[in-house]
Amino acid sequence: MNKEKNNQLSSRRNFLKLTGFGAAALGLQQFSCKGGGKPAPEHTIQGLENVDEKPDASKPWVAVSDRKIRVGLVGYGVCKFSAAFGFQNHPNVEVVAVSDLIPERCAELAKVTRCNKTYPSLEELVKDKNIEAVMISTDAPGHARHSIEALKYGKHVAVNVPAVHGSLEDADKLYEAVKKSGLKYMMFETSCFHEDLYAMRQIYNAGGLGKLIYSEGEYYHYMPTPIDSYKGWRIGLPPQYYPTHSNAYYVGVTDGSFTEVSCLGIPSIVDHLKPGNNPYRNSFGTEIALFRTSEGGMSRMAVSWDSPGDSGEKGRIRGQKGSFYGKYQGLEKNLPDLVRPSLPPGVESGGHGGSHGRLMDEFVSSILQDRKPLIDIAVALNMTVSGIVAHQSALRGGEWMKIPQYKL
Repeated sequence: MNKEKNNQLSSRRNFLKLTGFGAAALGLQQFSCKGGGKPAPEHTIQGLENVDEKPDASKPWVAVSDRKIRVGLVGYGVCKFSAAFGFQNHPNVEVVAVSDLIPERCAELAKVTRCNKTYPSLEELVKDKNIEAVMISTDAPGHARHSIEALKYGKHVAVNVPAVHGSLEDADKLYEAVKKSGLKYMMFETSCFHEDLYAMRQIYNAGGLGKLIYSEGEYYHYMPTPIDSYKGWRIGLPPQYYPTHSNAYYVGVTDGSFTEVSCLGIPSIVDHLKPGNNPYRNSFGTEIALFRTSEGGMSRMAVSWDSPGDSGEKGRIRGQKGSFYGKYQGLEKNLPDLVRPSLPPGVESGGHGGSHGRLMDEFVSSILQDRKPLIDIAVALNMTVSGIVAHQSALRGGEWMKIPQYKL
């Protein structure tokens, strides 16, 4: 590489560190869900548009092993998530089996992942002794049960958000199952590999923010008509049952937790968000939570289904030594490297702001290196359970409520 190119790369890194990021970092895009994360104008869902990204030649991906992990993929619904994270393209992965309850979807999943073996259900797939790890992209109400089932058969677990669906009892069961198993568990929270949140985490860990005084996270996803879902689980979904995209802007930055919450909701004018029109008897299309954090600070976390306009997953943080509102402003002059990890050859960064490929590579690497994955069971439950309690608070008119704590 010549001197001019080296200078260009250095300038790019300095610009990213000191001045912030583009629209992708702030989660302002509109996204598609068809075709395994590929754009499809006929069916637009926020969050899944692939990000075109040039590799950082100064920071090449380095293999940590030459071993191939044998992976099973489960779930190929409307968002086709089990294929969207790119397991089938990772040099350290062999996709050995796939499953979906609907035979046509199962066949398509096998085709797009170049896999010859299929199972009619997760329950059958996890019995395959040749499989080491499972990617669970099933319905949210099934996430805890399916994760526990996979752990029971000795499989490492990757799972889409949320970790559990509205049940504190399921959270405790899942927590105990992961601890007992000694296996890797990672929730694929996409915000954690957004450019901005990744930078926040790096600066926080380097001491450039100090203790966080205040943080904000927002997940705005206007749904006048609910997205198609297995047995209609998305119809009328309480917003704070799906809190991780916003809550990550504190928990995913610090590995901390929320200790108590007061949350308010407002009755929605959207039809499926009226109590008689959904299985949750939920009337709230927007819920805004005020949390006390484990550092003693405050967080305002918003989830909204019924407010058109600006959309996406985004957040801001303020600390005793600095703040991050699209860029770092603070006392630290020597910032750490803020460029996100490079990806293996053939693996795309993918949807949700270029997080898909990086989440998958982090999970694979945690198995190969036998280390804690970024979003382990404690982080996953601290992101998720706080939303469940927040919804309970909203039903009680904003009553302050204590939140269960999870640690490893």
